[in-house]
Amino acid sequence: MDVLFLSRIQFALNTCFHYIYPPISIGLGLMLVIMEGLYLKTKDPKYKEMTQFWIKIFALTFALGVATGLVQTFAFGTNWARYSRFVGDVFGNALAAEGVFAFFLESGFLGILLFGWDRVGRKLHYFSTICVCLGAHFSAVWIIVANSWMQTPAGFHIVNTQFGPRAEITEFWQMVFNPSSLDRLFHVVLGCWLTGAFFVISVAAYYLLKKKHKEIAASMMHIGLSVAMLALVLQLISGDSSARLVARYQPAKLAALEGIYKTVPATPVSVIGWVDAEKEVVHSIKIPGALSFMTYRDLQTPVTGLDKIPRDEWPNVPLTFQTYHIMVTMWALMFLIALFGFYHWRKRRLQEKSWLLWAMIFSVLLPHIAQQCGWVCAEVGRQPWIVWKLLRTSEGVSTNIVSSQVFGSITMFVVIYLLLFALFIFLLDRKIKEGPEEVRSHPSDLIYRNIMGRK
Repeated sequence: MDVLFLSRIQFALNTCFHYIYPPISIGLGLMLVIMEGLYLKTKDPKYKEMTQFWIKIFALTFALGVATGLVQTFAFGTNWARYSRFVGDVFGNALAAEGVFAFFLESGFLGILLFGWDRVGRKLHYFSTICVCLGAHFSAVWIIVANSWMQTPAGFHIVNTQFGPRAEITEFWQMVFNPSSLDRLFHVVLGCWLTGAFFVISVAAYYLLKKKHKEIAASMMHIGLSVAMLALVLQLISGDSSARLVARYQPAKLAALEGIYKTVPATPVSVIGWVDAEKEVVHSIKIPGALSFMTYRDLQTPVTGLDKIPRDEWPNVPLTFQTYHIMVTMWALMFLIALFGFYHWRKRRLQEKSWLLWAMIFSVLLPHIAQQCGWVCAEVGRQPWIVWKLLRTSEGVSTNIVSSQVFGSITMFVVIYLLLFALFIFLLDRKIKEGPEEVRSHPSDLIYRNIMGRK
C-alpha cells in the first residue's frame, strides 16, 4: 500500500473517531439550555437534577472531543504538507477564528457550568450554559466553513511561490459564505441536535424500562422527542437543499450518490440497492423521475450522469452510493421511532410499550451512523479532488514520509482509540446507571416543594 492510500486511511480513522464526540457536545449543549431554562421558568427541582446529570456527561464528552481533535491538526503537517501549504491562508483564518470565537468561549465558561452551581446566581449560571452551547456551535461554524471551502472554493486567488501554487484569501466574507457553507452548516448542526436528542431519548427510555427516576425520565423523554421531531423535519428540508446544491456545483458527486452512470431523462432515485462497478449498473428499486424532480423540480429534466464526466474524475461510486443510502435509511428509522414515541407519549402509554423503549435505547446509534456515513459520502464523493477542481488528493500528500511510518501510526492510533473508547463507554455506563442525584436545594426550592406538596 502506498503513502497516499495509507494517509487517507489514517485521516479517515482520526476524523471518524473524533467525530463521535463533537455532535454529542453540540447536541447536549442545546439540551442543557432547554433543561436549565425550564428550571428557571418552573423552579421545579427535577429540571435542576436533570441538568446537573447531563452536565457530567457533557464534560466527559467535551474532554474526549478536545483530545481527539488535536490529532487532526498535527496530521495536516505530517501527512498533508503540500495540501497545508496550498490552503494555509484559508485554513489559518478559519481555524484561528474557531479558537477565538468558539474554543475560548466554550472553555472559558465551562468552569462555571461545571462548578458554579450554588456559587453564582442562577441567571449567571444559565448565561454560562448558553455561552458553552454557543461556543460548541461556533466551533462547528468555522470547521464547516473550512471544509465547505474545499468543496466550493470562493474569495481567493492563486499565487505562485517557489514551493508551488498557494491559495490566498482576497475576500474574507466570500470565503466564509462560500456557496455551500450555509447549507452544509445547517445540515451538520441539525445532525448534532439529533445526536443530543436521541441520546436523551435513549437514557430516558432506559430509566422508564427499568422503572427508575420515572418523573425525570418522563420529562427527559418529552424534551428529547420534541427536539428530535423538529430537527428531523428541518433535516428533510436541509437534505433537499443540499442535494440541489451538489447538483449545481459537484455533478459527479450527485451522480455517484444515486449511481447515475448514464444521463437519461426522468432520472430515477434508487430506494435501496447496490452498485456493480464493473458493469456500471445499479441493481435497485427505483422511483422514475424522482431525482429529476428533486434536483430541478421537473420530472423529465435529466440529471448529469458519470458518462458526461471524465473518467479520471469519478469518485468511488459503490462506497459513495452505499453510505449515502445508509444515511437516508437512518433518517427514516429515527423519524419512525420519534413519531411512534411521541404518539405513545401523548397517549400516556409509552411505558407500556417495552418494544418501543428497547428501540429507543438503541436509537442512540442511529444519528452517529448517519453522520459517519454522511461525512464519508461527502468526502469520498469529492474525490479525486482534495480542493474541488484546484488540487487533487494525490497532489496534497507529503513527500518525505514512507509507508511504514504511516502504517505504524495507524496501528498506534487504533490501539489508543480503542482504549479511549472503552474508557468513555465505561465512564458513561457508570454515570447513566448512577442516574440523576437529588440536588441540594436553595431555600426557595424548599419553599416551592412545600407549596406544591413535593417531598
